[in-house]
Amino acid sequence: MALLEIAGLRKVFGQVVANDHVDLTVMPGETHAILGENGAGKSTLIKMISGLYKPDAGTILFDGALRNFNNPREAIVAGIGVVHQHFMLIPALTVAENVVLGIHGGWGRYDRKTAEEQVSKLSKEVGLPLDPTRKVEDLPVGMQQRVEIVKALYRQAKLLVLDEPTAVLTPQETEDLFEVVHHLNQDGIPVIFISHKLDEVRAVAHKVTVMRAGKTVFESPVGSASAQQLAYWMVGRDIVLQTQRDVVQSGATVLSVNDLTVFDDRHTKKVDNVSFAVKEGEIFGLAGVDGNGQTELVEAITGLRKLAHGSVYLQDKDISRASVAKRIEQGIAYIPQDRQRDGLVLPFSIADNLQLREVSKAPFSKGGWLQKRAARKHAEQLVEEFDIRPRNVDLPVGDLSGGNQQKVILAREMARRPMLLVAVQPTRGLDVGAIEGIHKHLLALRSEGRSILLVSLELDEILMLSDRIGVMHAGHLVAVYNNGEVSREELGLAMTGEITAKEAGA
Repeated sequence: MALLEIAGLRKVFGQVVANDHVDLTVMPGETHAILGENGAGKSTLIKMISGLYKPDAGTILFDGALRNFNNPREAIVAGIGVVHQHFMLIPALTVAENVVLGIHGGWGRYDRKTAEEQVSKLSKEVGLPLDPTRKVEDLPVGMQQRVEIVKALYRQAKLLVLDEPTAVLTPQETEDLFEVVHHLNQDGIPVIFISHKLDEVRAVAHKVTVMRAGKTVFESPVGSASAQQLAYWMVGRDIVLQTQRDVVQSGATVLSVNDLTVFDDRHTKKVDNVSFAVKEGEIFGLAGVDGNGQTELVEAITGLRKLAHGSVYLQDKDISRASVAKRIEQGIAYIPQDRQRDGLVLPFSIADNLQLREVSKAPFSKGGWLQKRAARKHAEQLVEEFDIRPRNVDLPVGDLSGGNQQKVILAREMARRPMLLVAVQPTRGLDVGAIEGIHKHLLALRSEGRSILLVSLELDEILMLSDRIGVMHAGHLVAVYNNGEVSREELGLAMTGEITAKEAGA
């Protein structure tokens, strides 16, 4: 008997049909993957299952009863646990406090010792050990995700929904997550696994449902569908899963980082005496487990964080003390890791966000007055070129899916034809069709002789795009390789500190 059975689910927002008679069946003890492009309706479906939205039509049968949730709390009480792509945690509270928060409706005294013991025991039982006394704000992103999963299981979830769960994880953390998912399945708890990564879906799921344009268009046991077939059903056309990187002759040095040392906000040394260079027509990939200094290094290069020691040169200009605005003016573009906090003004329209960098310049400004028509024309061109959905440039960018928000940032920064593009997790949260397009844009920029510093937790992306690969560990650049001369396994060893700079010849 199915634990969850959805039939004919429909949701409309104005003129936009987000879900159009969606069907889905999830059996106990299975992992059921949902694949789909950005804007295919996956998030809307999950929000209806979890009580955030009420369906306009259709039925939700869960645990043998017809459900019509009025709010998320009713869904939680029924046994539906959701781990959203953007975590719902309170940073200032401890792990235990976040897990038990609201469990008794806000009534009763908080028993700290009991809560910490229960959370510690549960986290170990499910293979996600946590220190219940640590504050969430002090945890790396991967550990915060653990808190979300443990929180759902603490509420005795009968069904766990994971929305793009590996978007913030390293390969090692992803493998750990898969083990947890298999363990939950063995205990009879099914998992809905929402992802755009075909290899991960094939590795972890039993069944897969593909959504396109708000509809469920394909369902199959995972073993019966190839990656190419799944990609085709997702986007309705054949996809090149392996982007070809042409040989480009690199030129003069564009970015030079020399003996760089950087501290974080707590005065902890995060980047320790790092040096490297990026040349014209080169993609320099920076790999590493999250939290090993990549963020602080990028912030120092882009002007968001002060240098404690060392220098940064753009061509022959010392920009070590230059402002962010000055670096932008001199040719640096930046795709930040956190698109919502650092890359966009969410209440502003798509058109406004696409001209943010150039708002005071022609053709967007004349005599101190904004030129709305020029801005709109510019936005419409970029929306078409980068396949940003919906096409309405007047929509607030906060109303877009995460993947389409990322496309807005990519479009804005690439349209400036920068001398140096610093791209941090540029395809995070994107589907295979969008990733294919973004990779082509990056390689086209490289072919023009531009320089790209690519920081990514996706080793496949690093290996596919980079000409040279640097590896960060514990604040040090422990290895630099020419692409084609290093295996995925060797990169993994360097990322965990098993290969030293001396051994790698860095």
